[in-house]
Amino acid sequence: MPALSDSLTEPRERPYRPSALIAGSIVLHVVAVAGAVVRPQLWPWALAAVVADHLGITAAGLWPRARLLGPNLTRLPAGAAARGEVAITIDDGPDPVVTPAVLALLDRHGARASFFCIGERIARFPQLAREIVARGHSIENHSQRHLHRFSLLGPRGMRAELAAAQESIAFATGTAPRFFRAPAGLRNPFLEPVLARLGLTLVSWTRRGFDTVSSSPGQVLTRLTRGLEAGDILLLHDGHAGRTAGGAPVILEVLPALLAAVRAAGLKPVTLRAACA
Repeated sequence: MPALSDSLTEPRERPYRPSALIAGSIVLHVVAVAGAVVRPQLWPWALAAVVADHLGITAAGLWPRARLLGPNLTRLPAGAAARGEVAITIDDGPDPVVTPAVLALLDRHGARASFFCIGERIARFPQLAREIVARGHSIENHSQRHLHRFSLLGPRGMRAELAAAQESIAFATGTAPRFFRAPAGLRNPFLEPVLARLGLTLVSWTRRGFDTVSSSPGQVLTRLTRGLEAGDILLLHDGHAGRTAGGAPVILEVLPALLAAVRAAGLKPVTLRAACA
C-alpha cells in the first residue's frame, strides 16, 4: 500500500456557508410561517411561496452544473487554464476489464486522469485501485454504492455514503479523495454541508460524452472536443461503459482520438489535484 500522507489522507473540514438561494429559502420560510401565524388569511399565499421555493431548489439539484446549492467546480481554476491544462475524469469504476485497458491508453499518451470511483467497487478490486494510483492518476469519491436515489437522501444518508467511500478508497490506496461527484450529478441542499464537514469539493464537468448511453464513438468524441479549450473538465466512464455495435467499450474507442485531439490543441491532461494544487 502507498505510504500515507497527512495532507492527502485527511482532507480538512471547511466552514459551511449557505448559498444565496439556500439563505433566501431560510428567510422565506421564516417570513411565510410568521406571516401565516400573524395573519391566518395569508396562509394560502405563504404556502404557495414555500412550494415555489421548494420547486426552485429541486430544479437546482437536477441541474448538475448549477452552483445555486453551493460551490461546484465546472472548470479548472484560472491558473490551470493558463498552463493549458484539462482534466479527463472517468466515472463509475474500477472495472476489471475496462480500467486496465484505459490505464494502458493513458500511459501510451503520457496523460493523467482523475477516476471518480464507487467505494464498493474499490473494495472488490483494491489491487486495481492501487494500480490506478501507482500510474500517477488520482482516485476521487463517487459515493459508496452509486444509488439512483442518492439525490433523495437526507444529510445522514449522504454522509454515510460519502464517508464510507472515503474509508474504502483510503484503505485500498492510502490516500483519501479530495473531490466528489454526485451520482448522475444530481443532489439536494443537504449535500454541501456534508461535503464541507468531510473537506470535499463538488466537481461536475465542462462537457460530457454521454458514453454510457451512446454506441457511437464518433458522436461521443464530437461532444467532448467541440470547442475544446484549456480549463475544460471532460467526463467519460470506465464503469457502466456503453458498447459499440461490435461490443467494444465506447471509452476505449474514444480515448485515443480524444487524447490526440488534446495534444493537437496544445493542451495537457492532468489530475484534478494537480490542476487545483
